[in-house]
Amino acid sequence: MCPNCRAFVTSSDRVCPYCDVKIGARAIDRRTSPSGMIAGFIPNAKFTISMILLVNFALYLASMAFAAKATGSSFDLPGTVLYRLGAKYGPSIAAGEWWRLVTAGALHGGMFHLLMNSWALFDLGSQVEEIYGSSRLILLYVLSTIGGFYASYLWSPVLSVGSSAGIFGLIGVMIALGVGTRSALGDHVKSLYIRWAVYGLLFGLMPFFHIDNAAHIGGLAVGFGLGWLVGLPNLINENREALIRWLSYASLAVAVGCFALMFRQLVGS
Repeated sequence: MCPNCRAFVTSSDRVCPYCDVKIGARAIDRRTSPSGMIAGFIPNAKFTISMILLVNFALYLASMAFAAKATGSSFDLPGTVLYRLGAKYGPSIAAGEWWRLVTAGALHGGMFHLLMNSWALFDLGSQVEEIYGSSRLILLYVLSTIGGFYASYLWSPVLSVGSSAGIFGLIGVMIALGVGTRSALGDHVKSLYIRWAVYGLLFGLMPFFHIDNAAHIGGLAVGFGLGWLVGLPNLINENREALIRWLSYASLAVAVGCFALMFRQLVGS
């Protein structure tokens, strides 16, 4: 697929026959290819989403360790442990701990919660990374997580965790792609991910699962808006691509800073 006009081309084409843009090596390789030893262990087109999953699993192991120390059971994660590690909690956010809007997205309340979200995140995130590239994925995922948990903060003060706010953000991104692609393929993408969103929100209405649908709706709205705004990578508009790249660096810096603040409070408590 041509990275500029999205027309289908052959693998031997070096210039798109439709828009005359040079194609050369696959644009996705340039957007997502990691360097160094780590590239040999993680597939290039899934590098960023694999790093996000690695952080989620690492924090879950940390949660188990803290739970074992606090309760004697590493599989029973009490709210106090999740709170210490950065769960979204309305009164604390209102008191200035805004970093919880990011850290809550990397925490999970149990193994089933983690595995279900990891499956959805890897499946969906890999598609978004292949289509939009790493810079857009980082920007979209971080801001969707913040937007989702901010909506949750406005809706309810109770404790909340999970990567599903960011996952719903990526669903919103794919819906925006389908809406913006005026073709049978675009209609298929749009209907597929609208079904994903509807099923996810209906699942969230089941009271015994204690699912934070406000975070889902907030993430979905932010993801759709940002997906529509940033659009697909465009090799012609280099200034726009440079801006998005720097915005992704800024969002990554914000995320790292949030985890640093969480760690500082954890050590001090």
